[in-house]
Amino acid sequence: MNYEIKQDGKFKYLEEGQGEPLMLLHGLFGALSNFQFLIEHFRKTNLVVVPMLPLLEMDLLHTSVGGLAKFVHKFIEHRDYTGIHLLGNSLGGHVALVHILKHPERIKSLTLTGSSGLFENGMGDTYPKRGDKEYIRNKTALTFYDPAMATDELVNEVFEITNNRLKVIKIIALAKSAIRNNLGEELSNIQQPTCLIWGNNDTITPPFVGKEFNKLIPNSELHFIDKCGHAPMMEVPEEFNRILGGFLEKLKAAPATI
Repeated sequence: MNYEIKQDGKFKYLEEGQGEPLMLLHGLFGALSNFQFLIEHFRKTNLVVVPMLPLLEMDLLHTSVGGLAKFVHKFIEHRDYTGIHLLGNSLGGHVALVHILKHPERIKSLTLTGSSGLFENGMGDTYPKRGDKEYIRNKTALTFYDPAMATDELVNEVFEITNNRLKVIKIIALAKSAIRNNLGEELSNIQQPTCLIWGNNDTITPPFVGKEFNKLIPNSELHFIDKCGHAPMMEVPEEFNRILGGFLEKLKAAPATI
């Protein structure tokens, strides 16, 4: 499905549907295609918002988890969203965490899936190898339980990024920033209801990471999905949407606490 990418000032974003805002933050190699099933499902009940994160457009000094979190804050303020259900996958989850810790006032709930912020297995010390498409294909396949999910289209997207020297430097800068920026001691400050949706076969942020988030975030619930890797909303979209939908429905029924 083709979506209209809107522009408001320096911000590019997707906005579909009506209702309480459901804001989606993608990961390091993320794109709109990662959230296709999620957008289609929740645009019927929510205002689904996907800001285009400038992962590879920021100057090198600000190419960090903190830099992205500042960008998200400015976007939310500029668009004046309130009562946001904030969802992040992988690096996007990490950005969501940094944002909610600094600016909790507009956030109604948090959903993390395969989030960094505590622990992650990187792509490996040799990553990325420029010009080696088979290497990129194998690394991309590690994101999923089913390697067939690493389609030619997805591999080509990643390959194009990793074939640009400046983009590679920025990817490495973001990855190192994520590893340095461990939030373990701050997570107890999150007051919003939090839904953790984890793939049981995630090798990048393994299941124990989901359990640790669950232990450290006070008002959190943890759901595991079998035969699923690092991107549950792509690999097992129906189950992911069912869990998220149930979580959001519970919040509608509950009295406001924030």
